[in-house]
Amino acid sequence: MKFLLYGLEYLLLGYFGFASIYIFVFSFAGLFKRKKRNEIFNKQRKFAVLIPGYKEDSVIVEVAKSALNQSYHSGLYDVVIIADSFKESTLNSLKQLPLRLVEVSFEKSTKSKALNRAMEVIGDAYDVALILDADNIMEDRFIEKVNTSFNQGYKVVQGHRAAKNTNTSFAILDAISEEVNNHIFRKGHRVLGLSSALIGSGMAFDYYFFKNTMANVNAVGGFDKELELKLLKNGTKIEYLDNALVLDEKVQKAEVFSNQRKRWLSAQFVYFGRYFVPGLKELFEKGNIDFFDKVYQMVSPPRVLLLGLVVIISFLYFIFNTFFPTGLLAVSASFWYVSLLLTILAFFFAIPRNFYSVKTVQAILTLPKAFLLMFLSLFKLKGANKKFIHTQHGTINGQ
Repeated sequence: MKFLLYGLEYLLLGYFGFASIYIFVFSFAGLFKRKKRNEIFNKQRKFAVLIPGYKEDSVIVEVAKSALNQSYHSGLYDVVIIADSFKESTLNSLKQLPLRLVEVSFEKSTKSKALNRAMEVIGDAYDVALILDADNIMEDRFIEKVNTSFNQGYKVVQGHRAAKNTNTSFAILDAISEEVNNHIFRKGHRVLGLSSALIGSGMAFDYYFFKNTMANVNAVGGFDKELELKLLKNGTKIEYLDNALVLDEKVQKAEVFSNQRKRWLSAQFVYFGRYFVPGLKELFEKGNIDFFDKVYQMVSPPRVLLLGLVVIISFLYFIFNTFFPTGLLAVSASFWYVSLLLTILAFFFAIPRNFYSVKTVQAILTLPKAFLLMFLSLFKLKGANKKFIHTQHGTINGQ
């Protein structure tokens, strides 16, 4: 029994300790700038701006109008609205705009199905597929900046998705979470020469490349993770544009936060199980660090869970050492204190300075609730990746 408990201690330290070191290294790297590639082409590509939406009547018309207002030459990009289960009045409003409208209907709706169907309809007269969510707003030079990256030789580019709203405590926490992930898994990774993580929207692909790759993607949830794993397995480098902003609506309520995280966690575990062995083979046979790194991310603890659990475990070790200083524990508490310090520093480096405010302090008071929701989600993952969970948009009631 004693050896079993000791083994559990070492297992916990290995899992959470490595995760702490991992995010610290990439968060620290994200503080530095990296050298950009020179442009090797001088070409203005034709873009298909693909915007799939499911029952997004409250936001889609304004999003479409905004997407049409880019600095890029209007004849070199088409806004394509992929309308699933929209109201007739919404469809009529969209038909008045200079865009391409593709109406779709599925027995079980998914983003990957909608994108694949749209590309069948619009044909192949495009160089780049740019994917947005139905609530996303691009900055006016977004397409121009993406085109520059393609001129530098990249085939896949991820933009900087940032918060559209910070009107509730959960929206602030969601916005901070996104920026932490941007800093660690996108900017920090690129500084160290690895690929950026994809995020599901605000991302662009070589059109032919994307169409052919997506034909083999059938995910219900986490389609971007499946796509990313396929790209990295093939050795495709994913660029990140920190200065190309796409505004995204953040979740405002606890129940939406819980459902969204449950879907994400479920997708992570599904893909880890599917790609763990191929990831090891790619690493040792081909030296594909990018692919193995992504597979590891599938099983690494989400940042909120990591912070919460390391705090709790460090506190428990402190209590044991204070009241039972007789060597009952196999692992020294100092290891956990170091893990906690690295985790806190990783967050400190990654959180943008504009979030250091009174509102953020108030939002942090809801962090224990967010942690509890995510922790409980771990026990409700069964089947979450097999059904479509829609996140409602368009309910912002002020900033």
